[in-house]
Amino acid sequence: MDVSDHGGPLRTRDSGEQRVTPLELFFDLVFVFAVTQLSHLLLDHLSIRGVLETLFLLLAVWWAWVYTAWFTNWFDPDRLPVRLVLVAVMLASLLMSVAIPEAFGERGLMFALAFVAIQVGRTAFAVLALYGASHPLSGTFWRILTWLVAAGVLWVAGGLLEGGARYVLWLLALAVDYAGPVMRYRTPGLGSSRTEEWTIEGTHFAERCQLFIIIALGESILVTGTTFGEIEASAVTVCAFVVAFLGSVALWWIYFARSADAAREVFTSSEDPGRLGRSAYTYFHLPMVAGIIAVAAADELTVAHPGEIERGAAEHDSRGGGARGSGGVRDHELVRGGGHDDPRDHRDVKVRVGRAPQASRHGGVGDGVLPGRGAAVEVDPPQRDAAEEGDYKRRRGRAGVR
Repeated sequence: MDVSDHGGPLRTRDSGEQRVTPLELFFDLVFVFAVTQLSHLLLDHLSIRGVLETLFLLLAVWWAWVYTAWFTNWFDPDRLPVRLVLVAVMLASLLMSVAIPEAFGERGLMFALAFVAIQVGRTAFAVLALYGASHPLSGTFWRILTWLVAAGVLWVAGGLLEGGARYVLWLLALAVDYAGPVMRYRTPGLGSSRTEEWTIEGTHFAERCQLFIIIALGESILVTGTTFGEIEASAVTVCAFVVAFLGSVALWWIYFARSADAAREVFTSSEDPGRLGRSAYTYFHLPMVAGIIAVAAADELTVAHPGEIERGAAEHDSRGGGARGSGGVRDHELVRGGGHDDPRDHRDVKVRVGRAPQASRHGGVGDGVLPGRGAAVEVDPPQRDAAEEGDYKRRRGRAGVR
């Protein structure tokens, strides 16, 4: 049975291709903020742990958004009940986004409750809207609700706990969430769904996922422009700014110039669009979004300190030194470079492991690990003439190194 055979809040399929509605575009604004929160979280915690936590939260944010994309493919946002549900989901999504920076800290419960409210509340509405209808989606939503409630218990329990217990419970919750579509929501007593029953309209769903790619690319443009506006323009920073912008253009070109239209044509002509929607869009779009957010974070660092990154790498590589240590920010003295009689070339090289100067979003200079480097290099020149010493200190001051 096709979706159009049932009235009420469901979309009709007899009017050709579905288009994205203004409410869906308005809904996406909340996730513009969510993506910004994620990129800033990554910049503020440039470590392996920070990357993993950001990736974990991205998985949750994406899951909340993409489930809503499925929902609005079936349910008409122009119907008042559906519109009210989407507004409520927007509010919960905004609370979830606000909690992102402290999701593994003081606002863990806030993040978990908001996420569970989004997933369970939206699906409960679908169950009630289809209750008593002989529609294939009715059984599907009952199964989805069962899986989301089971995952929701783990999410909330993790939010109530701290430390390692939160990590374990949230990992289990996320595993349940992501296993659902693969397992076709197999539920005791209810069986499993068939992807043929997931009668989505391919053009609309493809367009929704394309819009999320635009959101992620927009974050790259935003941080590039904001960072460049807060620093002193020079030949090096202008070049870095242009390179970062062209990188965003290249990502857009790769996705939209050919791939997006070709994928949409395959999607709309498929005999099983539900299966393609699950694999090609629900799962396989996520690595692209994650990569674009990572590029946005790298763009901010590149534009803010292009010369510093190059200088630090050159100093470190030319000395052949390495840093060893564990835990926190720690200074390690390395063997002084030698091989020259000029005493000015005998420099004490100091490597600060873990965090290096980076541009603050508020115009200041903070600490962060340079991408691909893992250490920032400071050179302490005890033996220089007065002119060279003054020039060196001025350069250190501009770079924000104390």
